[in-house]
Amino acid sequence: MKKLIRNIAAVIIMVSGLASPRFVSAQTDVDAIMMNKKQFCEGLTYDYSSWDHYWEGTFKRVNQNLGTVSMQGIMYMPNYGITNKLNIMASVPYMWTKATEGTLHGLRGIQDLSVTVKWKPITVSLGKNQFSLITIGGFSTPLSNYVIDFLPLSIGLGSTNLTARGMIDYRHGRFTATGSAAYVWRSNVKIDQSSYFDTEMHLTNEIKMPNASFYQLRTGYRGRYLIAEALLTNMTTLGGYDITKNNSQLYPHLRMNATSVGASIKYTLKNYTKLSLIAGGSYTISGRNVGQSKGFDVGAFYVFYIAKRTKS
Repeated sequence: MKKLIRNIAAVIIMVSGLASPRFVSAQTDVDAIMMNKKQFCEGLTYDYSSWDHYWEGTFKRVNQNLGTVSMQGIMYMPNYGITNKLNIMASVPYMWTKATEGTLHGLRGIQDLSVTVKWKPITVSLGKNQFSLITIGGFSTPLSNYVIDFLPLSIGLGSTNLTARGMIDYRHGRFTATGSAAYVWRSNVKIDQSSYFDTEMHLTNEIKMPNASFYQLRTGYRGRYLIAEALLTNMTTLGGYDITKNNSQLYPHLRMNATSVGASIKYTLKNYTKLSLIAGGSYTISGRNVGQSKGFDVGAFYVFYIAKRTKS
């Protein structure tokens, strides 16, 4: 029974810490902030998320054998403005996991490299109202040969992903509202077993990962020195299977759905505008085969120009 409970929790931590979009509140692929031409931004963030309740399919339950399961990470994020309307960014996280109860030990290591291109092709002004269209393309792949089937404490899902995202940003003075939608293509992964069983037997070590969709609405205040936004985020796995009480082991291709609310703040120092401080948090309000995670992030970013600015 303890083995079954551990396996039921297996992918839950991966969803709460890995599959759910990160809530870092700097210039990312899920906000409408753009870097200027030849402007370079780099920084470090610290992320923490944890859960002690989870959804088994759509049934919410608790696992006292694992206690509180947590995932933490330190991430380096560079971002460069090729032009005022075209940015390229990347991220490299170092992750570690922990369960407060039981005998399983957490893992740690470098996770996945992500590279994203962000383009704002259209901006339309109507009086005091401004509308912008932003398109984003992303690629991510594992940087290390981490174990993906040592659940629930693996640091990643192990797939190579392609992401296409569209975003509409509305601005009226300092008030902003941004809506985005994304589709994520995920590659197959291989586990350290010769076969596996989900709802049927598969005589292979290769698992077909389901693709996923992502939606977010963010709104708030966007000023010169302060940006403060509220967030509503949904992630839906387009396929996979549900946790059941008869599962003897779980695998990364579960159906993982989560809706969360959150907030993010970015403050640029008035006396030293090259330095920005960020903070944010999120809480999962509904889900399917995921942990009811809560988390926060903090970080600092340094911005400078690669070459001297020229007058436009």
